[in-house]
Amino acid sequence: MMAFLTALALGAGYNTALVTIGAAILGGGAGAIGTFVLLRKRSLVSDAVSHGTLPGLALAFILMALLTGDGRNIVALMVGAAFSAALGLFCVEWITRRTRLTEDAAIGAVLSVFFGFGIVLLTVIQSLQTGGQAGIAGYLLGSTAGMLRSEAETIAVAALATGAAIFVLRRPFTLVCFDEGYAATRGIDVRLTDLAMMGVLLAVTVIGLKVAGLVLIVALTIIPPVTARFWTDRPERMVLIAAAFGAAAGYVGAAISASDRGLPTGAVIVLTAAAFFAVSLVLSPVRGLMSGLATRLRFQRRVHERQGLLALARGEAIYDPLTIKVLRRAGHIRADGVATLEGRAAAAAAVREEALWGLYRRLHPDEAGALDHQGLAPIATALPPDVVADLAVRLEPADTGVR
Repeated sequence: MMAFLTALALGAGYNTALVTIGAAILGGGAGAIGTFVLLRKRSLVSDAVSHGTLPGLALAFILMALLTGDGRNIVALMVGAAFSAALGLFCVEWITRRTRLTEDAAIGAVLSVFFGFGIVLLTVIQSLQTGGQAGIAGYLLGSTAGMLRSEAETIAVAALATGAAIFVLRRPFTLVCFDEGYAATRGIDVRLTDLAMMGVLLAVTVIGLKVAGLVLIVALTIIPPVTARFWTDRPERMVLIAAAFGAAAGYVGAAISASDRGLPTGAVIVLTAAAFFAVSLVLSPVRGLMSGLATRLRFQRRVHERQGLLALARGEAIYDPLTIKVLRRAGHIRADGVATLEGRAAAAAAVREEALWGLYRRLHPDEAGALDHQGLAPIATALPPDVVADLAVRLEPADTGVR
């Protein structure tokens, strides 16, 4: 526990602190670009990108090993990974445009072929007469334990640059995600914007290979945006919240991994992001399970209260125990079931509301059909004041049914 707190406070050494900060920046960038990819309905593309990096990694390692005797140059590995991932994206787009296959089928084909080719190249690497073969395996699941200072600095700077690019391009990304036609009328090149979005996604994926690994980096572009969706309905806020969750997952996950050298960094970061997702799933006040349960209970109480008040106004007996309980708690009836003065006034108001809603449904059937839970919400809050005033004028006192 003390080791974790020390790493969390950036007190576990310069290299560990740099890795932790770099993982946080990477998580923030992955969450931000992942939001746009999610809104664009292309989350599976990130999976193709991540798996498409493996052949490039392996080929770059082999080339550097033959030229210099050591294939673990992080810049060369990133360039190789970026090249093969870009080639994979091109293949997906070409197959989608030139054939009758859907995008998900193209992604599945490209992903499996590229990953299979990468595994074959990893086998070739193990037979090379050079050192550092074990280091290439760290790019599969992520590994920061043996990361050099230069590697950590490269990842941190590259992640920061990617985050800046997302900030600059956030507006065209948002417009293209929601309305391609409107974006085109505003002078935005939709195809170029899509390519830029995929380019930033590719950059985040390549940068995160050493931290999270190519198998798990895709999770950082999906889980934080999905988590953010529980907390807001606005895209600009969703981007910020997803970036915050991604940064927190990267920071905490890297600190946990640094506190125990046997824990894989990428897996811990993904599990941390999944923990944030689980908490949001249950506790989010916007879309969480508890919020949904509370909303259903409030709706149920409103239905029972309205039906009970209508029954009181008509002099009908009430037998439903839940309706009786709701009316008693609201002070509409006494313990013996007799209506109170407040209950009679509320019953008269409920009958008038019912009559107003009925008149509105007759006069405006199409608009009434589009309203949610019409008749349960007060009509004065559900409709414009001029419409309510017109309904009140049209409503005859005899139509309310009040006696």
